[in-house]
Amino acid sequence: MKELLKALPKLMRLIASLVRDPMLPRAAKVALAAAMVYLASPIDLIPDFIPVVGYLDDLMVAALLVDGLLNWVDRGLILKYWPGSADSLERLARAARLLAVWVPRRIKARIFARA
Repeated sequence: MKELLKALPKLMRLIASLVRDPMLPRAAKVALAAAMVYLASPIDLIPDFIPVVGYLDDLMVAALLVDGLLNWVDRGLILKYWPGSADSLERLARAARLLAVWVPRRIKARIFARA
C-alpha cells in the first residue's frame, strides 16, 4: 500500500501522458481522465482529513487504475510514458493487484475492455 501511495505522483504523470496519446482508445481515455480528476479532487467518498482511512478511496482508485491499465492496455505504451524503470512498474503492479482484487473483474473489464 505504501508503494502505491508513493507512486501516485508518477501515476498522475502517466495518466496525463496516456490521455494525450492518440494510440489509446477513447473509452480508456475517458476512464483515465475521470480517475485523474477524482485523485486530484479534494472531494472524496472518504474525506482525506480522517487519519489513515481518508486515503483508502484514493488508494483503491489508484489500484484499480494500475491493475486495469496493466491488464488491458498495451504494456509498451505504458512503459513509453512511465517515469520510472520497468521493475518499479512491476512492483507497483503487484501492490495494485493485491488491492484491486476487491474490485470485481467484470467492473474492471467494463472500464478497460475497449482499451
